[in-house]
Amino acid sequence: MNKNYILLAVLLVLGVFYPNLPFAYVTVGITVLLFAGWATSWNLLGGWAGQLSLGHASFVGLGAYFVALGSSQFNLAPWWSILIAIVFAAILALVWGRLTFSLSGPYFSLSTIAIAEVFRLIAINEGWLTGGASGVFIDTLPQPFGIDLFSKKTQYYLALCYAALTIGITIYISSRKFGYQLRAVRDNEEAAMAAGINPLSIKLKAFVISGVLTAIGGGIYGIFLSFIEPHIIFNLLLSIQIALTVIIGGRGTVWGPAVGALVLVVAGEVFRITFAQANMLLYGVLILVVILAMPRGIVGEYAHRLIKKKYANRT
Repeated sequence: MNKNYILLAVLLVLGVFYPNLPFAYVTVGITVLLFAGWATSWNLLGGWAGQLSLGHASFVGLGAYFVALGSSQFNLAPWWSILIAIVFAAILALVWGRLTFSLSGPYFSLSTIAIAEVFRLIAINEGWLTGGASGVFIDTLPQPFGIDLFSKKTQYYLALCYAALTIGITIYISSRKFGYQLRAVRDNEEAAMAAGINPLSIKLKAFVISGVLTAIGGGIYGIFLSFIEPHIIFNLLLSIQIALTVIIGGRGTVWGPAVGALVLVVAGEVFRITFAQANMLLYGVLILVVILAMPRGIVGEYAHRLIKKKYANRT
């Protein structure tokens, strides 16, 4: 059995007990798990396929808005809204990928920013549908089996299941043919084509899976916030933070995004409480130090040094 699955099962069991600990900060736990899920989803496209997207806040906003509008305007339960969001996210990723994968390098990244900005402007200006700049409140949610979805503990377990789902899918993909095809396309598209791999098809599949998983997390985020506002949910800074989480943790690794989420969210919270107005300066210094000291990311650097050590021992 894959060791990653065993580690995931252990962490999942430990995570179940976290909200019951006396020192538990449930809100911080929810934030860490959501960013771990978003970053892991982004990593399938940005890390494994090598396509640096800075527009994934669009998928977060898509999931959050579908839950909010489904609840407030159509009286839909959030799980049905998330299923609809999944369909729309898959269609969006296909169309988006077809339009932008012909671009390369920084041009692709810039195009993702532009498309994400289009969604933000639509959310602001189409008030008849989205509530406009004033946003949308989620004031009522069903209680399946008597479970209160507004409870922070319930939202924590939803986020825990979401993070476990994204990591589990990444573990599965990493050891399958699709995972090796992603690596081949990332490392050298021409060589991948010579080996009979269609880079566009592989990147589109990665984009669809990445977008769908991000939208699921966006739906849970909508329940967590209970208020969706376009300037926040479609913010470029959210897309950058998701990408930074992966870069800090380690691109193209299974556990890098989760480690990056834990480091950045917890460090940000500690700095905010301890250093008040200077917290963003120290937060930026932390990111700079990690990137300079570990250019492959925390997990990526650890894996690289482990491989070097094993090779040195064999020789």
